[in-house]
Amino acid sequence: MTGDDALAHSEGLDDVPGVDGVAPEPRRRRVPSVTTMLRAAGSLFAGALLVLSFPPYDVVWLAPPSLALMTLCWHGVRARTGFWLGFLSGFAFLALHVQWMRVVGDDAWMLLTVVFALFYGLVGAGVAATSRLRLWWLAVPLTWVLSEAIRDRVPLGGFPWGRLAFGQTSTSLTPYAAIAGAPAVTFAVALVGALLAYAVVVRHDVRRVGAALAAVAVVCTAGLLVPRPTDGQATGGQPATAVAAVVQGGVAEPGLDFLGEREQVLKNHVAETERLAADVAAGTVPAPELVIWPENSSDIDPLVDQGASSRIQQAVDAVDVPVLVGAVVTKPDDPDYIWNTGIVWQPTSTGTPGPSDFYVKQHPVPFGEWIPFRSVLAQLIGRFDRIPRDFAPGSSTGVMQVGPARLGDLICFEVAYDELGRAAVRGDGVQGELAGQGARILAVQTNNATYNLTGQPQQQLAMSRLRAVEHGRAVLIASTSGITAIVRPDGSLDGEIGELASGYLVRTVPLRDDLTVSDRVGAVPELLAAAAAIVLWVTAVAAGRGGRRRETASGDVGSGAPRNEETP
Repeated sequence: MTGDDALAHSEGLDDVPGVDGVAPEPRRRRVPSVTTMLRAAGSLFAGALLVLSFPPYDVVWLAPPSLALMTLCWHGVRARTGFWLGFLSGFAFLALHVQWMRVVGDDAWMLLTVVFALFYGLVGAGVAATSRLRLWWLAVPLTWVLSEAIRDRVPLGGFPWGRLAFGQTSTSLTPYAAIAGAPAVTFAVALVGALLAYAVVVRHDVRRVGAALAAVAVVCTAGLLVPRPTDGQATGGQPATAVAAVVQGGVAEPGLDFLGEREQVLKNHVAETERLAADVAAGTVPAPELVIWPENSSDIDPLVDQGASSRIQQAVDAVDVPVLVGAVVTKPDDPDYIWNTGIVWQPTSTGTPGPSDFYVKQHPVPFGEWIPFRSVLAQLIGRFDRIPRDFAPGSSTGVMQVGPARLGDLICFEVAYDELGRAAVRGDGVQGELAGQGARILAVQTNNATYNLTGQPQQQLAMSRLRAVEHGRAVLIASTSGITAIVRPDGSLDGEIGELASGYLVRTVPLRDDLTVSDRVGAVPELLAAAAAIVLWVTAVAAGRGGRRRETASGDVGSGAPRNEETP
């Protein structure tokens, strides 16, 4: 071997033509083609457009064309290219959809956006990988379900915000939630988007275009055939209805420091409850049989602080019915931790006044209610001092008897997680006297004061409306400063109190025992859809490798030419 040959060999240049005695040309950096840049721009635009289909904008019909555009941008490219195109869509969508996180800090907002945009990259990669399959249009919605199933659970318990289902909570697709939960609604809207994209891809075939559009019409209308109950059920000696009140006391001012006047927040809810009692005495409103206060209505531990306990008892006795109080309390067996609780507070007229049953929030929010890697991060980020003690999670499902209603409690962000509402309605994980019994009505105790006027309260209200349909239960939403509302089992609103206001709502609400199909089948449809997506991915990869081997064997591919990314 000559010296030049040895040099070429050592640098991996043996196979470069003309290497003997001639310096190799420098490798040219690939410049993205015009088509690739258009795909990137289209992905960004589609992600931003999807935002408008969600609250607070609610231009719901924009979701399918947004998803169709994403699909067209990702279809027919390499999987790794699809990943980054999907990431761009996810980044554009989340940066706008969760811009309310900027209240916490721009760094938190951007970190959350980047991390969870990776899951949209997963969708882009899946759409790209399955592009060669005949059923690629079916792989698209299955991949969306798979991606959401993962990000609902990881990392750190997941972040379900922005699921496709949460933008379709008052449309003809909403009733699918009663069949297979939020994943079914995600599947339906993504399927419509994929079918629209398919119609574009096969635009020269009139029959296939017609079939795709006919399928769109079927998906968009079939949901209207799903029954949605509105009446209560008097079964097993239980009443069919209850008169419920939700109270919104208000805060001094919105933002991160809303609890700077913790005593004032409690006083506000006491005063509003006493006003309700006075109106009942005057005969201007019906007497409630149970009252719901929001999360953080008492941020002073009423189990320790006698003043807070006395004020709560004062309000409960004024209205003379059980009140579900949202309170932060010290964990009894470990004072280094606190609990976010819903406590059933009994009036004196029952003979056993004060706190009785309670629920501890099972899913505290990372970085909001507990700090992962606290010993390290607390030294780097000063505002974590606002959370001196971590919230510890509860271990049992929040089903409690509140007056005549067997009620399932969800606290704030817990409404975004499928398994918690399902467990409450089915009675899974219920302990004590009500073990095995499911909720006949749901409550969402929330505190949105940090995010008032950012769009976040409207997004959370939409989730509650979807849960009402999914479980066939009325939902009582109590917020410190908005939005407080009552949702009927069919997802319709029966009154609401807007942001930065004080007030109460009193309504007769249905109590129900029947389980929806969704609650009966649980997470099975989601798991099957996720498994089907993986099967299609594996099939696509195997088919692609087999095709390349056949091309190589026949001599059609002489230099490993890259897959064509110029045409959809």
